[in-house]
Amino acid sequence: MDLKPYAADPKKSLGRQFKETASKLRNDFQRDRDRIIHSGAFRRLEYKTQVFVNHEGDMFRTRLTHSLEVAQISRGISRTLGLHEDLAEAIALAHDLGHTPFGHAGQSALNQCMKPYGGFEHNLQSLRIIDFLENDYIDFKGLNLTFETREGVLKHCSKKNAHKLGDVGKRFIKKTQPSLEAQLVNFADEIAYNHHDIDDGYRSGLVTFDQLRDLSFFNDICKEVKIVSPTINDKQCIKSTIRRMMNMFIEDLCTHSQNKIDQARLSSIDDVRNASPIIGLSDNMVKKQQLVKNFLRKKLYLHPRVKEMTDNAHDVIEKLFKKLMQNPKIINIKNNDSEDDLAIMISDYIAGMTDRFALQTYEKICK
Repeated sequence: MDLKPYAADPKKSLGRQFKETASKLRNDFQRDRDRIIHSGAFRRLEYKTQVFVNHEGDMFRTRLTHSLEVAQISRGISRTLGLHEDLAEAIALAHDLGHTPFGHAGQSALNQCMKPYGGFEHNLQSLRIIDFLENDYIDFKGLNLTFETREGVLKHCSKKNAHKLGDVGKRFIKKTQPSLEAQLVNFADEIAYNHHDIDDGYRSGLVTFDQLRDLSFFNDICKEVKIVSPTINDKQCIKSTIRRMMNMFIEDLCTHSQNKIDQARLSSIDDVRNASPIIGLSDNMVKKQQLVKNFLRKKLYLHPRVKEMTDNAHDVIEKLFKKLMQNPKIINIKNNDSEDDLAIMISDYIAGMTDRFALQTYEKICK
């Protein structure tokens, strides 16, 4: 692997919370990736929603397929920029571990339930899972991942919460930056879900080809596709257009970021941490990205059918939380903890549910 001097280097990692003997076969970032893939939380992503509730159909993306797509994009960008592919992949695979069932609707509902107890945020929950909730090892709780993977998973954090997190929270207090690998995963995540939500929206029938062609950025590329392949059908045209759109964003991200790296004259990861954010899109592509996001919000996320699903999801999460707070023995939690501790345990339990299990549990205890 041809690493640039400003890339994260597992040989110079800031380490794990608990010391371990180094592997003879894998670098530390590879070990992180492998532990994430073999975790229970990662497997459950298969039955957690991206936009559509899991039982709506098996052709739509889940958190698992989304995470794999983000990992693929992240590896490609890392290779182009001379960064550490294994670290970028590990962060990408872990970035959604803390998501609730029912996507953003579930997170919003659980956050509302947890307001009196400090709220709920899926980035913090992802860190909580890899630091504490996964429990497959004898010598420590969690997965004992490297600092670099943990900081990449924690994309956002309030100063109040940052003070509780030790070293991994310091950058939110000192206003420094994470590694370039962590920075690029954030953009790979957005590129993946924006374009794949277009695909899922069309396949669901909620977004039409004519509506997509009203999006100027999409339509311009669609015309180019039809010139090259005049007999292409609508479905193939949409797929080809989405691929070209994604490629344009990825190429722009690589070119613009490399220019900023060169301008900043980075020579070490410490330079990265003390600089302004480096990875990013050009102004022109930022505008195009915003057009895509606005289109998806208007045509897909606020569609009556999606709105009905999100309203139902809110209701399920809220009633589950209330019922379990009233009777925690249902899930074998002894009611001898403080109310705050009880709420956190119930939040952990609900956040770890798949869509299917949340609905089954709701039918069993709330009806």
